[in-house]
Amino acid sequence: MGLDDRLIVGLDVPTLKQAREIIDELGNLVSFYKIGQQLCCTSPRDANAFRNGFHLAQDLISENKKVFLDLKLLDVPNTVANAVERIAETRVHMLTIHAYPKAMEAAVKAAQGHPLTLLGVTVLTSLDDLDLIEAGYAYNVSQLVRRRAIQARDIGMNGIVSSACEALNVREIVGPDMAVVTPAIRPAGVDYGDQKRVMTPKDALQAGASHIVVGRPIILAYDRRAAVKSIISEMQ
Repeated sequence: MGLDDRLIVGLDVPTLKQAREIIDELGNLVSFYKIGQQLCCTSPRDANAFRNGFHLAQDLISENKKVFLDLKLLDVPNTVANAVERIAETRVHMLTIHAYPKAMEAAVKAAQGHPLTLLGVTVLTSLDDLDLIEAGYAYNVSQLVRRRAIQARDIGMNGIVSSACEALNVREIVGPDMAVVTPAIRPAGVDYGDQKRVMTPKDALQAGASHIVVGRPIILAYDRRAAVKSIISEMQ
């Protein structure tokens, strides 16, 4: 059992040493890892302070693993384009862009000719309708996810990041070919933590997700390999 590319393990830990321990422990069970801002901003107190998540991404690629670089880029178009050009050269498999039209347009143009899967982040899974109101949006979660999924599709993005709770509607919008990546996946009985829109692995895939991202339920598990095996069993 293992090497199910639909499962992406989130390396949401503060140090490269901890990330490497997780990777080594999971071994051949996992082929796809998410590296986020936390690992890309290593602390001077880290023993590997001169290395960061970008270096780890290259290590994983050299080990024939896939890497989802979760940076959620958002800036003026020229800055986004320059960042995407550099990242595309690293051969990471997926990269997130906040699903603002100008940012997505710049990213799509910059990634032309590269096999990089650009993912538009719709609404963070830690947010609900009240959070969007507080932030000044005129839409609720489902409305904003729908709007951004349509824009991402029309602009030419390769996929969408949304809660699995919206995956069914997103899949109807983007069709069968775009990736639908769903974070905040929680197996039954696992604490939600700071997430508000969650779903089990099986339900997420049935709703139309192409990939599920699982972080804390694996990396904080007493037996990480057993946790991965249980999730893969449910997925299959």
